[in-house]
Amino acid sequence: NSGVVCLLRPLLLDVVPSIRQTAALALGRLADYDVDLAEAVVKAGILPQLICSLPEENRYYKKTAAFVLRAVAKHSPQLAQAIVQCGALEMLVICLEDFDPGVKEGASWAFGYIARHSPELSQAVVDAGAVPLLVLCIQEPEIALKRIAASTLSDISKHSPELAQTVVDEGAIAHLAQMIPNPDAKLKRQVLSALSQIAKHSVDLAELVVEAEIFPVVLTCLKDSDEYVKKNGATLIREIAKHTPELSQLIVNSGGVAAVIDCIGSCRGTVRLPGIMTLGYVAAHSENLSMAVIVSKGIPPLCVCLTEEHEDHIKAAAAWALGQIGRHTAEHARHVAVANMLPTLLDIFVDTRSSEDLKMKATLKNILQKCTYLPALEPLLHEAPPCIMKHIIGQFSKVLPHDIKARRLFVTTGGLKKVQEIKAEPGSLLQEYIDTINNCYPEEIVR
Repeated sequence: NSGVVCLLRPLLLDVVPSIRQTAALALGRLADYDVDLAEAVVKAGILPQLICSLPEENRYYKKTAAFVLRAVAKHSPQLAQAIVQCGALEMLVICLEDFDPGVKEGASWAFGYIARHSPELSQAVVDAGAVPLLVLCIQEPEIALKRIAASTLSDISKHSPELAQTVVDEGAIAHLAQMIPNPDAKLKRQVLSALSQIAKHSVDLAELVVEAEIFPVVLTCLKDSDEYVKKNGATLIREIAKHTPELSQLIVNSGGVAAVIDCIGSCRGTVRLPGIMTLGYVAAHSENLSMAVIVSKGIPPLCVCLTEEHEDHIKAAAAWALGQIGRHTAEHARHVAVANMLPTLLDIFVDTRSSEDLKMKATLKNILQKCTYLPALEPLLHEAPPCIMKHIIGQFSKVLPHDIKARRLFVTTGGLKKVQEIKAEPGSLLQEYIDTINNCYPEEIVR
C-alpha cells in the first residue's frame, strides 16, 4: 500500500551488487506472500529488469532472481505465463548450466512451478531446453538438487504422454530408478512420483518404467517409515497395474500384491488409497489375477477399510475393489460373501449420508450377479431396496431349482415368506424370478 514495489524496482539496477540482490530478495518475499502482491510485481514491470543482466550477475543474485520467478509463478497459470512472455525461461536455462548447485536448484524450482500449471506451460519449459539439464541435475551429488530436479521432471511429465516421452527420451527413467533405494525419504518421494507420472499415460511408458528393474526394489518403499514414500510407492505400482493383465501378472509374480496388502493393513486414511486401487485394478483384469488377490488374503483388509475409514472416497475405492474381485465367477463372489461384507455394503448403499459416488460403488451389483452363496444373500432379503432386490431374487431363482437343501433352508429362515411380500410388475424380470422360486415348492407351502 505504501508503494514499496515501485521503490524497490530502481534498486535492481544499483551499482552495489549486495543492494541489487537484497532488493530482489525483498521482491521475492513480497511476491511469495500472496497472488495480489505477485501481480503487483508483474504490473510494475520488474521481471524484464530482474533478468536483463542475469548472465553477468554473481551466483547470489542468480539464486535470488530464480526465487522471485518461482514466487510469482506459483500462484496461477496467468502469472506463470507472464514469466514465459518476458523471456525468463532462457535465463533460467543459463542458471541450470551454472557451476553452483544452489543456482541450479533455484532454477529447477522455478521451472517446476511454471510447468505444473498446464500442458502449454510445461511444453514451454521443454522447448526452452530444460529437460536434458534437469536430467543432469538428478545425477549431481547434492541431495537437495536431486530432489527438486526429480520433482520438476514429475511436474513436466504429468500432463500428457508426449511430455512424459520427452523426459523419457533424455534417459531420465534409468537415473530415477537407481535412486529408489536412496535413504533420503524426501528424494524417494519425488523419484517415485516422477516414475508414476511417466508410467500412468500408456502401456509403452509403463513397460519402460518396469524395464528399468524397479521390481522388487520398489516394494521396500511400501514398508518405509515415511507415509508419503509408502503412498507414492503404492501409486507407482497402481499406475503400472492398471494398464494390462501382463503388467499386473508381473506385479503378482514379484510379490507385489502381498506387499500392497501389508501396506494397506499398516496405514490409515488416504495413504491406503493407491493400494486399495491397485488391488481393484489387478483383480479386474482376469479370473486368475482376481484369485491371486484372494489367495494373498486381499479381501479382509479391504473389508477393514470399508468399516474403519470415514472418508467416502476411500470407502468407495474399497467397495469398487471388492466388486472387481467378486465379479468374475460364483467362486470369486463367494469369497467376498463369506467375508460378511454384503450387509456392510448394503448399509452404505441405503445410508442417506453416503455420497452418490460411494452409493454407485457399493451397489453390490458386480458381486450379486455372480454370487450363488445363499447364506450370505438371505439376510439381505429383509432389508434390500427394490433396485438391489431383483439381483438377489435372481440368484435365488438360479440356485433353488437345483438344490434341495437350499430349498428347505429358504423356507425355515423366512426367505420364501419374504418373497411373497414383494410386489413385482406383472411380466417383469423380477416377477419371472419370483415365479421360478415359487415353482420349486408345492402350492400349499407357497400359500
